[in-house]
Amino acid sequence: PGSSPCRSVIMGAKAVGVELNKKLLNLQAGEHLTPEFLKINPQHTIPTLVDNGFALWESRAILVYLAEKYGKTDSLYPKCPKKRALINQRLYFDMGTLYQSFANYYYPQLFAKAPADPEAFKKIEAAFDFLNTFLEGQTYVAGDSLTVADIAILATVSSFEVAKFDISKYANVNKWYENAKKVTPGWEENWAGCLE
Repeated sequence: PGSSPCRSVIMGAKAVGVELNKKLLNLQAGEHLTPEFLKINPQHTIPTLVDNGFALWESRAILVYLAEKYGKTDSLYPKCPKKRALINQRLYFDMGTLYQSFANYYYPQLFAKAPADPEAFKKIEAAFDFLNTFLEGQTYVAGDSLTVADIAILATVSSFEVAKFDISKYANVNKWYENAKKVTPGWEENWAGCLE
């Protein structure tokens, strides 16, 4: 529940009407390193989805898979190549820039009791500056309706909120965030996971 990537998959599944059979892994106890789990996912990362014997990991890939396989329409991941390209860009931005800046700044403090690194904090601010620019005049992060990119970024931004990062300094992000919380299926479960 504390993992942004896991929470994004929960929201993505809700958005397409898929009921997940969630299995909680205790990472501190090494449950992701058991032979059974390594057989499913040799990279031993979470989330991992198993759908009728098909195993997939990396939350953003799972979001796309759920939208393509189970979406009643293509609204979460449209078939138009240009719309998909923009969504993909935002998903990669989330993975490589926004979420990565969270991990680089907060994880050493949480897991290694390291002091806060001001240089890593500057990368968070730069990531939010980019996101704020992407959202100029936009209600959604990639197009004119909710997509898997909004779901992934919503999970990440909500982690920043619970970590007490001041989102309000970024007017476009703040406006998007307030709307995304209202229109994204599964927001309540996402927020409960954040608080946990």
